[in-house]
Amino acid sequence: MALLAALAFLAGTSGARSGGLVEAERLFNHPVPLLGTALVLVVVSLVVELEFRTKFSQIGCAVALVGLIAVSAPYVVLGLAFGNNGRPVDRKAHPDRPGLTLTVTDVASSIDPLHQVEVVTGTGWSARHWELGVWGDGTGHGYYESAAWTGPDRITVTSDEETAVFVLDPATGRPGAPQVTKR
Repeated sequence: MALLAALAFLAGTSGARSGGLVEAERLFNHPVPLLGTALVLVVVSLVVELEFRTKFSQIGCAVALVGLIAVSAPYVVLGLAFGNNGRPVDRKAHPDRPGLTLTVTDVASSIDPLHQVEVVTGTGWSARHWELGVWGDGTGHGYYESAAWTGPDRITVTSDEETAVFVLDPATGRPGAPQVTKR
């Protein structure tokens, strides 16, 4: 069972990357519950299988439990602190192609906004998301102002410092390198 929880986490991590499956990320990109469940199941299996009659076995189990806690504590702390999937800001469907959607999400874990812009291709279980970039303080792109469909396969993202134009592959919807113009 612990292996299944770890494999589900790996599927979620894979889905979270640019080009990953949207549903895999939504369902399985939850490191704290999945890895926590896996570690709890490992500990339970250790306790059930070990016999604690000797002093050596008791000390060995205590050392193993302390090691598991030391390894898992950073994951729990980081997962609780940065486990934010973001707050949706804007969502615009392509005017002519219903299988393309432009999404803007505030992924900041602080007061200052940090906008992640993505294009979602397809629908249902085959939907993929492609990251266009992150705009906000410290990103080098400036503060996000707007994102819009400006052509059949073109997306323009505007910030206070630059304008980035992305051209999508007509067959897959995958974005190419941006053409950036400073403002």
